[in-house]
Amino acid sequence: MRKHVSLSTSPLFRIRNGIGMLFSPLFFHGNASSPIPDFHGEEEDEEVLDVSHCVIQDKDLLRKSQSSGLYVLDLIDNGALEPDPTIYTKLLNKCTQLGKLREGRIVHTHFRQSQFNHYLVILNSLLNMYGKCGSPDDARQMFDEMPTKDMVSWTALITAYSQNDRPIDALVLFPQMLRLGFKPNQFTFSSILKAAGAVPNDRDGKQVHGFVVNYGFDSNVYVGSSLVDMYARFNLMDEARFVFYSLLSKNEVSYNALIAGHARKGEGEHAIRLFWKMQREDFRPTHYTYSSVFTACASIGALEQGKWVHAHMMKSGQQLVAFVGNTILDMYAKSGSIEDAKKVFNRLVRRDVVSWNSMLTACAQHGLGKEAVRCFEEMLRTGIEPNAITFLCILTACSHAGLLDKGQYYFELMKKYGIEPEVSHYVTIVDLLGRAGHLDRAERFIKSMPIEPAAAVWGAFLGACRMHKNIELGAYAAERVFELDPHDSGPHVLLSNIYASAGRWSEAAKVRKMMKESGVKKEPACSWVEIENSVHMFVANDDAHPQREEIHKKWEEICCKIKQIGYVPDTSHVLLFVDQQERELKLQYHSEKLALAFSLLYTPPGSTIRIKKNIRVCGDCHSAFGIMRRGEKSYCETPTVSTIFMVAFVLVGTTGSIRNQYLSPTSTVMVGVVALFAICLLHIGQVWH
Repeated sequence: MRKHVSLSTSPLFRIRNGIGMLFSPLFFHGNASSPIPDFHGEEEDEEVLDVSHCVIQDKDLLRKSQSSGLYVLDLIDNGALEPDPTIYTKLLNKCTQLGKLREGRIVHTHFRQSQFNHYLVILNSLLNMYGKCGSPDDARQMFDEMPTKDMVSWTALITAYSQNDRPIDALVLFPQMLRLGFKPNQFTFSSILKAAGAVPNDRDGKQVHGFVVNYGFDSNVYVGSSLVDMYARFNLMDEARFVFYSLLSKNEVSYNALIAGHARKGEGEHAIRLFWKMQREDFRPTHYTYSSVFTACASIGALEQGKWVHAHMMKSGQQLVAFVGNTILDMYAKSGSIEDAKKVFNRLVRRDVVSWNSMLTACAQHGLGKEAVRCFEEMLRTGIEPNAITFLCILTACSHAGLLDKGQYYFELMKKYGIEPEVSHYVTIVDLLGRAGHLDRAERFIKSMPIEPAAAVWGAFLGACRMHKNIELGAYAAERVFELDPHDSGPHVLLSNIYASAGRWSEAAKVRKMMKESGVKKEPACSWVEIENSVHMFVANDDAHPQREEIHKKWEEICCKIKQIGYVPDTSHVLLFVDQQERELKLQYHSEKLALAFSLLYTPPGSTIRIKKNIRVCGDCHSAFGIMRRGEKSYCETPTVSTIFMVAFVLVGTTGSIRNQYLSPTSTVMVGVVALFAICLLHIGQVWH
């Protein structure tokens, strides 16, 4: 008996003349190799469809039904579709691809009742589905119930644990598998190395590396890329580079792993050089490549290179996905270009909580407290729920801008969203109260904390004491920090500076002596500047730079000119017991001053110069740059002065208002230098003469 079905109205079967059979449909008629039936018979008004023939489009595989839950399974139950192992495999692969755990469970239930419930291929597909859909416990249960297992089974379970943040469980399985005589393949090693890179120490990873060599996979590009990534996650960049350059062939994944490792470690120059090398070898950057390179540019303040990479990404036709957009935004913010950061934020098609957090961080870094508040309120209006990082960003912005009431209000607002304050949140409140001069309130707040105050909390209080020159409270806070973190140089330096600024040189000397005896070393101050796509670093009193004499001479010229218009070296920032002349000499060659002099030597008029520093900017440097800005008008009087004061200096750093910039305990300050239009006027005047 043949059943006549109108193809235009049939609710059960959708056929496209067999064309789609070659691309993505399932075709079943006893077996997958059956010929496609010819539905173009003699009858022109009505097509003929044998119920035993069925073409199911790929998009209909997981079509829901009221009976079994899936339409395809209903066809099997109703006899319209002949059972076949391929059906279950295709369904499970589709569930895995789309992350459909609920539908995967339905297929699993139906498969258990089928005649194929012992097929190892389908059992492995189930294992893989549970792992990829975020249910490693179900995968483990499946694994334990399997009557037989092969290498694919072990690899699927190891991968399930590795991809679901269960690295210890994955690492425990590996030796068990070896003891049973199974030989790992490239997929096994890739997954176990990912797990090894997620545990606290590198011991397991190095042991797995030994097995990689023993089994002959050390030249495999996929395993090699996983090794590079594993070593990079432990900041073992020498080992990561050794593996990378030992690979006979490389791909985008191996490049991405090494670039990301350098970016995470703060070695931006290495990451950027690798990106250029990747281009020369004709590898196409991925979203992950660009994300890592933008992070690298942000770490060293390489704004111009960051802009070039941004333009390269746009020209290559890459879509601006959310996580890459967030790293671009962060790069512009950290490199001192807040306007570019805003443009990127406004162009994001979809703004998630990370996007808003990045914008809040940008506002906080540039002292735009009120704008950060507006941004935060807009975020709440759009329905994005803030997380702990969001509150940390807005509290930091309030602290840097001196918005005491707003900061306290937002701290209390955390309760509404069920967010328990972490140590970092308490630190920002102590910093907020301390900057406002409420040292007694800050101390009471610390003592009322529901958790034990960490060294960072007392460190913030110590910074406030330094700011307001409170020696007694500063000494008390320093003692608390020394107890909790005796090897941190920052508190030692702060306490020494508190004593020195008050003229208590003997106490300052004792602190320095204690540092020496404890082996605590002060982090050296250094500044970076980007010139012609190269980053140059300077340290205070830099004698090793090849252009040392030129740089020193240039700064001495600048210093001489600004003294004529009112600059007086602020020797109170030299916290050493030396005479006045020696104090002035100590101020002369600070790293940011040398970076500026070098930039003026090697950049054309009208260039923008951005200097990044690893610690707070010195108060004297801050004052000198301010006087240089006020002295820019003197370019009209003499040509010599005009060549020196052809730029205006604006502190745009990362810690709040300009007035408090050099007092901030945070670590990064940007000096933005904008060329004057007056140079053009001067040149015109010279032509007229």
